[in-house]
Amino acid sequence: MPTLHRSRVLDKLRSGECVFTYKINLESSRAVEIAAMCGMDCVWCCDEHVSNDWSLTERQILAAKAEGIDLMMRVQRGSYSDLIKPLELDASGIMVPHVMSGADAVEIARRTRFAPVGRRPVDGGNADGRYAMLPAKEYFDFVNRNRFVVVQIEDVEALQELDAICATPGIDIILFGCADFSQSIGQNGNYQHPEVSKARKQVAQTALRHGKIAGVTSPAKDISAMIDMGFRFICCGADVFALAEDCRRIVACAKNAVAERKPR
Repeated sequence: MPTLHRSRVLDKLRSGECVFTYKINLESSRAVEIAAMCGMDCVWCCDEHVSNDWSLTERQILAAKAEGIDLMMRVQRGSYSDLIKPLELDASGIMVPHVMSGADAVEIARRTRFAPVGRRPVDGGNADGRYAMLPAKEYFDFVNRNRFVVVQIEDVEALQELDAICATPGIDIILFGCADFSQSIGQNGNYQHPEVSKARKQVAQTALRHGKIAGVTSPAKDISAMIDMGFRFICCGADVFALAEDCRRIVACAKNAVAERKPR
């Protein structure tokens, strides 16, 4: 029987633990391996803003699986194919940006979950179905239980339907996106604005009230505060931040070394 890749994220969340994920912007499967080797539970790759191709995505998914962690793909908002292609490549989860209403969430669940929850189109001949080597019922049941769907709350308008979004069967994680939310209230980049802070808390409280997992992006220094607020799916870094920070540190050291040798 082909080996099936259980979701590390869902296993940990179901046992009451927190999950930490790391964003990958660079075109590299090696960055995925490094994050996994350092102990991350999940990597977040992106098809919304990043110009990756599907061959790279497949390599990144394989790298994550080889190290026993999950890969979540933030998808484009398009046809159902844009939602399910990462899942068919055997990504452990997808994240859908700018979810605005309960009806939107219902349609996402319908497109990404097999019956009885939804009506996801069936293939089974790809990596997630072990290339048609899994019996159909086992495939449907395994995928419905071991693949997660995240929706992002990034707009002030979405708060009006937050209860309906969080109540939708088939949606696992409700993730607050502070960057786009800040511009939706005319406070671009002001992530600590009182309205942003209030919305962050509202997302956590509403998700928990409906039995969903609350997710958030957060600097590492604020992880403890996010956990106290009720968040258990936390993105706490990105490869581009790490590379830039290290390069700035090295350049500063190099400049200091040169400056110390100049005649005074």
